[in-house]
Amino acid sequence: MDQVINSYRSIIKNLLTDYADTRKPSTTGEIQHQLLFDETHDHYQLFCVGWQGMKRIYFPVFHLDIIKGKVWVQEDASDFDIVGELEAKGIPKSSIVLAFHAPYKRQHTGYAVA
Repeated sequence: MDQVINSYRSIIKNLLTDYADTRKPSTTGEIQHQLLFDETHDHYQLFCVGWQGMKRIYFPVFHLDIIKGKVWVQEDASDFDIVGELEAKGIPKSSIVLAFHAPYKRQHTGYAVA
């Protein structure tokens, strides 16, 4: 199981890093994409942080956790198909939980329930 979890960690970190690296920096340089990786607790996030004029920008673009051997997609605030990419990189649907859906809806998604 440790080998599988390590593989999931690597896939998640690579996907988030690649996504962050392909984002265009703001023209003023005031908005950043910040990667937050906590391998001890298996939390992986990409945040958008900064200012756009007088407006504060602060939100999670992606938040993924590994819980009991499954990848939980807690947040996906993008048009990037992170779930499809997880699958393409080798994580089976049975190991992906769409946590942004209510528990009663997950049984209809084709992905893991929990």
